[in-house]
Amino acid sequence: MPLIACLGWGSLVWDPRDLPVQRQWFTDGPFVQVEFLRQSRDGRMTLVLHASASAVRSSWAVMDLTVLDEAKEALRKREDIPEGNATKHIRAWSEGETGPGLILDLPQWAESRGIASAVWTALPPKFNEENRRVPTVQEVVSYLSGLTGRTRDSAEQYIRFAPRQIDTPYRRRIETALRWTPLATNP
Repeated sequence: MPLIACLGWGSLVWDPRDLPVQRQWFTDGPFVQVEFLRQSRDGRMTLVLHASASAVRSSWAVMDLTVLDEAKEALRKREDIPEGNATKHIRAWSEGETGPGLILDLPQWAESRGIASAVWTALPPKFNEENRRVPTVQEVVSYLSGLTGRTRDSAEQYIRFAPRQIDTPYRRRIETALRWTPLATNP
């Protein structure tokens, strides 16, 4: 039975919801280039893959599915991505394929763990309603510091509960400016 891994670096790890993954997330995933570059619909600044980002170690979990298309569809639903955008924003890799550029050494990593395929979210950066706009760290800190109420709480929770190993330059600046340091327990 081929193993499919789901790669995660943000809320998937601490809030998988109905995503059919085995209970444990492992912290020795492949290195990924991610940063807090996407302003989501609910106001959070979320982690996305981007060429300008530093490489950090991702997390991963074995999916309870063995058909790659089913795994991609499950991830699409968890991420609330419209069906028409699934092929752009849900990505996959399988044995024998070349690894993606922003997930470093994925084929070697997968082979060493007996993984046949992997799925992940590939939403682009977005800021101030402008798709593909990469905000500066100053813009992100300024934006987050101006949030209030439930939006602020949600934004803070996302950053504080992101896995500790996602130690990016933006996160360090956010921690310094807002004191939103990582928390060990899930909400």
